[in-house]
Amino acid sequence: MTTTAPHLLGGFAPVTTELSATELPVSGTIPPELTGWYLRNGPNPRTGVSAHWFVGDGMVHGVRLEQGRAVAYRNRWVRTRTFTGDAQRDNGTGRGDLAVGQANTHVVRHAGRTFALVESSLPYELDMRAGHELDTVGAYDFGGRLHSAMTAHPKICPITGELHFFGYGAAERPYLTYHRADANGNLVCTRPIEVAAPTMMHDFHLTAGHLVFMDLPVVFDRSRIEAGTAGMPYGWRPEYGARLGVLDRAHPEAPVRWFEIEPCYVFHGLNAYEDPSGQVLILQVMRYDHLGDGVGIDVPASLWSWTIDLNTGTVRERRLDDRPGEFPRIDDRLAGLPARYGHVTSTVASAWTGESAGLGALHRYDLQSGDKTSYVFPGGRNPSEASFAPADDRPGGPGWLLSYVYDPATDRSDLVVLDAQDLAAGPVAEIHLPQRVPAGFHGNWLPDDPALVFGAAPSDAA
Repeated sequence: MTTTAPHLLGGFAPVTTELSATELPVSGTIPPELTGWYLRNGPNPRTGVSAHWFVGDGMVHGVRLEQGRAVAYRNRWVRTRTFTGDAQRDNGTGRGDLAVGQANTHVVRHAGRTFALVESSLPYELDMRAGHELDTVGAYDFGGRLHSAMTAHPKICPITGELHFFGYGAAERPYLTYHRADANGNLVCTRPIEVAAPTMMHDFHLTAGHLVFMDLPVVFDRSRIEAGTAGMPYGWRPEYGARLGVLDRAHPEAPVRWFEIEPCYVFHGLNAYEDPSGQVLILQVMRYDHLGDGVGIDVPASLWSWTIDLNTGTVRERRLDDRPGEFPRIDDRLAGLPARYGHVTSTVASAWTGESAGLGALHRYDLQSGDKTSYVFPGGRNPSEASFAPADDRPGGPGWLLSYVYDPATDRSDLVVLDAQDLAAGPVAEIHLPQRVPAGFHGNWLPDDPALVFGAAPSDAA
């Protein structure tokens, strides 16, 4: 008897139709200052089948808001070379076709370009011209200068406008490479970083003066591919150890300083910043005690803090909350700076087991006082990652949380808008979409007003 994997059922099941709809119905009132696109990416296998939730053709879902109206909804597969079937054997680097990938994890904007990202390949540029929104332009290699994959979690410095990112791989050394693009999108820095083995490095950290890489014990295991073992080709290897690598932004050619921590895994950081001396770095992360082989998850993540003291060479590890959650986000205009508030998602259903994993909720942490407020969605409704949309040009000021929320009773999804400063009050608007948005990964609010992308001084820094 064939059993469908949990990550292909219910709210995780892929949709088969690309739609364009206008003038969407709305319950409540959309804040009139929200004018732009909300985009979110996720795996949506065209065949309807995939071996793991992380594997599947990327599909971006977007909603256009304009001055209190829900003007349009569009969803489009990212036409990668994997999707179209025209992958090349070699791209001239000897490392295979870097455009082979599914672009299914994130969607970000930098220097006027919008990219769909997955950590195993080059970014794919999306067209955002009116009438062409979310059409695929093609793989992007920064004018031929990028010769590695690109993380799905690049960081934009709100002070300089630079895009910091890395690529990792398993085929050959270097297993890790750091890159920086300037505010105009020109790739200006590339340097390899030596690590002992090819580990799965999903995210990293940016502060005002440093970058921090996580070399954690989820290690590439070729035997899983050769044996045809289910899941991702990575194994949990606590004997490998776990460490944080600190690189000075002002001297990217300098040696990386490594600091050992307890074995664990982190998919996503909430934020990172440094004290005024620049010698103490604070990282806030969603930490797993361990992962299963094949990147199986049998324990939930919770919010932790790592404090790196560059003077003493020590790391202090501290759990901030024992409640489960994932997909942490801040006001991205404070990336790398002290941010007082962070937001985390809890979901009803586990993609891995199909069993109950708690209530579907969004949480807002006051990282200064330790307080937390929450909104629990009724009726088993299941939120996805909540992106922050600013209400004005004050970083850390008022704003809204945007999340696609799945309703199992109707098998449909809404784009839900909540007041970030009054989360417990519940949605201020629910935009009813013409179809379900499958459970997915990451996205962003892309405002039309450039003043809402990078503002002036933070208003609520911790």
